[in-house]
Amino acid sequence: MLSSRFIAFFCIELGFMRKDTEMLNLTKSSFAIALTAIASLGLAVSVKADTVQARCDVYPKGSDRAQSSGLCTFSQRQGVVGIQLQNGKRYDLVPVGNNPGNYRDQNGKAAYRQTGLGDKGQIYRLATESIYVYWDAAPYNQRSAPPAPSTTATSPTPLTYMTPQGSNVLMTQITEGEFKFRGPLRRTSGNKFTGEDGQVRVMYDKDTSRVVVINKVTGTEFYNYFFSTANEGKL
Repeated sequence: MLSSRFIAFFCIELGFMRKDTEMLNLTKSSFAIALTAIASLGLAVSVKADTVQARCDVYPKGSDRAQSSGLCTFSQRQGVVGIQLQNGKRYDLVPVGNNPGNYRDQNGKAAYRQTGLGDKGQIYRLATESIYVYWDAAPYNQRSAPPAPSTTATSPTPLTYMTPQGSNVLMTQITEGEFKFRGPLRRTSGNKFTGEDGQVRVMYDKDTSRVVVINKVTGTEFYNYFFSTANEGKL
């Protein structure tokens, strides 16, 4: 028969073992909670890293003239591409098949990713339009509002060259960072000249020596600066 001392000792040991087990379970539970928090934090960081501000130029199918150009938000999560334009329009492209670059848009129509911009961006071909996504959002990310007329530049002044061709045409080249314009400015009235390409309109008033560059679709002002006769160069 077991002695009363042995039974008491056994009960005490059993109590310690129970406490140890409870502590172990508590430790495991805390560890699981910590892992969940870390995983959630990692997921949040990952989602944030997959969303960037970019520049999006939208072209109607078959056209070489953009119908809109401006800042946009580009995101990619688990292969699903999201493009949010500044005007509120959104595109959601879900990958399909085994070939990378094949998608279905939010309307169930086929869409494709194409190369052509190298490391500068990506091109997405949709049923009725094409979206050119540029990682560099210039010149939109440089200006939050049109600069007021002033002799002091509020943004880098583009490198500008103008060469007269006759009395009514100025062959013009304007460059600043990724921005480039090259083409003729034609006399519209008096000493005012205007020219444009697929994205911008350039206006030059020779009397005031002022150059204004705007988005030809939205009217957003990109540049507003003086270009005096003394600064004029030749192409």
